[in-house]
Amino acid sequence: MSEDIWKRNEVDSPCVNICIIHPRANICTGCFRSIDEISSWSNMSESERKGILKELPNRSSKLRVRRGGRAERLRD
Repeated sequence: MSEDIWKRNEVDSPCVNICIIHPRANICTGCFRSIDEISSWSNMSESERKGILKELPNRSSKLRVRRGGRAERLRD
């Protein structure tokens, strides 16, 4: 019953409670949103939220690129 209290008729957040911002991609490794998108989510319109949700699957590939391991870290 308590879940019904917080249920709203709006586009749900894609948050999966894995909130770690990738240092190079600058997106959350859990939901793939930027910090700005995360912090602005509650103030966005339904169409803005839907637009972001549509982009998220394409962003996951940014996190799969290998950074080069030890050799790459030594170059930095």
